[in-house]
Amino acid sequence: MLKENLQEVEEKIQSACQRAGRDRSEVTLVAVSKTKPAATLQEAYELGVRVFGENKVQEIREKYEVLPKDIEWHMIGHLQTNKVKYIVDKVRLIHSVDSLRLAEVIEKEAEKHNRGVDILLEVNVAEEESKFGLKTDEVLPLAERITEFSHVRLRGLMTIAPFVENPEKNRAIFANLHKLYVDIKEKNIDNGTVSILSMGMTNDYEVAIEEGATMVRIGTGIFGARDYSI
Repeated sequence: MLKENLQEVEEKIQSACQRAGRDRSEVTLVAVSKTKPAATLQEAYELGVRVFGENKVQEIREKYEVLPKDIEWHMIGHLQTNKVKYIVDKVRLIHSVDSLRLAEVIEKEAEKHNRGVDILLEVNVAEEESKFGLKTDEVLPLAERITEFSHVRLRGLMTIAPFVENPEKNRAIFANLHKLYVDIKEKNIDNGTVSILSMGMTNDYEVAIEEGATMVRIGTGIFGARDYSI
C-alpha cells in the first residue's frame, strides 16, 4: 500500500507542477509520520523517502535514535519553549515558529550546540481561532527581529489551511501566503535565505503547488488514516 500511495502522490505532485509551469524539483515532499511506528517509516525510507515531519518532540527523539541518520527531520507541530532543547540538534527545519519568545529560545539552545537552525514562521492566514500562528501583519516585524539572531535562519513561511472538502476553497489562502512570501523575499530579509513556502496537505496539496508551495506536508495520503488511540 505504501508504495502505491507514494507513487500516486508523486504523480499528483508532478501533474500540479506541470499545470503551474513549474519544475518538479521545486517542490519538497515532507512525509508526515506522526503516530506511525518506526518500522513504517523504515519502509518509506526504503522506498526513497528522506524527509519526515513530526508533530511531537517525543516522537522525533524516539525515532531519531532508531532510524537512519541521513533522514531529514522536520518539526511541523506546535513547539513549546521548554521542549526546544530536546530537538534543536536533531531537526533540519522547524516549521512552526509563531512568536519572538520561541525564536529567542531556539537561538539560545542553538548557540549551546554551536549550530545554525533553520525555521519557518507559521502564519494563520485564515485567522482560525483553533490554530496557532501569526496574523499576516505580524510576520514582517518578527522576520526583521529574527535577522538580529546569529544562530537562527529564517527560511520562509508555513501555514495550515482550514480542512475543506473542496480544496479550491483554500486557493485564496495559499495565494495570500505566496504574496507575503514574495514580499519578504523582495525585502531580502535575513540575507536572502528565504526560499521555502510550506503549505498544502493531503486534501489540498495540488492547489497549494499551483499557488507556489515549495514544500507540501502529506501524511494520510502516504501512510493512510492515523490511529490516535495509541
